[in-house]
Amino acid sequence: MSETMARSSPGIPLVSRTARVVWDTAADSDLTVRTSVRLLYVDVPEVTACTVGGARRIDERFARLARWIEQGPGLPAIRRLAEYLLPKLGTGRAGTLHFEQGRAAAAFTHANAAARLSRPDGTERPLFLRTAGTPFDRRGRLWAYVAPYYTAAERCGMTRAQRSTFNLDMVRAGWAVPFLVYPDLPATPDLALLLEETALARAAGRGIWADPHTLLPFEYRAVERLCTIAEKTVAGDPPPDPDAWQVLYCADRRTRVLHGPFDYVEVPLLDRLWLRPADVTEALGRLKLSFSPRLLDTH
Repeated sequence: MSETMARSSPGIPLVSRTARVVWDTAADSDLTVRTSVRLLYVDVPEVTACTVGGARRIDERFARLARWIEQGPGLPAIRRLAEYLLPKLGTGRAGTLHFEQGRAAAAFTHANAAARLSRPDGTERPLFLRTAGTPFDRRGRLWAYVAPYYTAAERCGMTRAQRSTFNLDMVRAGWAVPFLVYPDLPATPDLALLLEETALARAAGRGIWADPHTLLPFEYRAVERLCTIAEKTVAGDPPPDPDAWQVLYCADRRTRVLHGPFDYVEVPLLDRLWLRPADVTEALGRLKLSFSPRLLDTH
């Protein structure tokens, strides 16, 4: 569900570049705020290609990037990461595959919301929203858990799985993956359920897991940035920061080892904790992390 309606009480600041505020004509003292919502703690395939033709153009860009990486013209891709990405990029349809997955994820989202927001008597159930400590992402979208609203009496007879959020539904269906960025992390029971459902969806080959050449959503975005850098490099106009395509550090939650931005593939998917560069110093002490040998070699 990409958008929802929320009411703000007088005096409460709700600032977002994507928000649209209108007066509710039925109640002059209320504001209706319409804003885009990003599902918290999960990452969903992109549809930024917009059209089938756009996806095919991305196919061509990614395939060309794969050839450039293989030829090694000084592109900023560590060999281990390149070995991981090349089979995905070299299929000739990496963009199309991701676009198809994004559209299928969107279709599931709408169908799932329609089904779960319908009460047995045919009326529509309200939405429940809960935001993270950082309420908006860098694009101004509200970062939130989104779920059907259940009364206290209803919740008493339901398990945690039965009253799951739409966020978790996407993971369970295989149309989203965990994306945990320090310091905003889910509560322990929610985290356990998120990782369990990811493992089950992956093992069953549901959604994006049906194709071994799938680029995970954050990988797709990173490769798009790498394409731009590569095109400028090959044209003789390298960007100021050739490593800017992949900037998040990755910690292994089990071993407490911190890996550099290009070494996330060394960390199992379910154990990844992402860190922005500005948060690394704090996380080292708070989480008792140690540097990976490769990261030490670069400092």
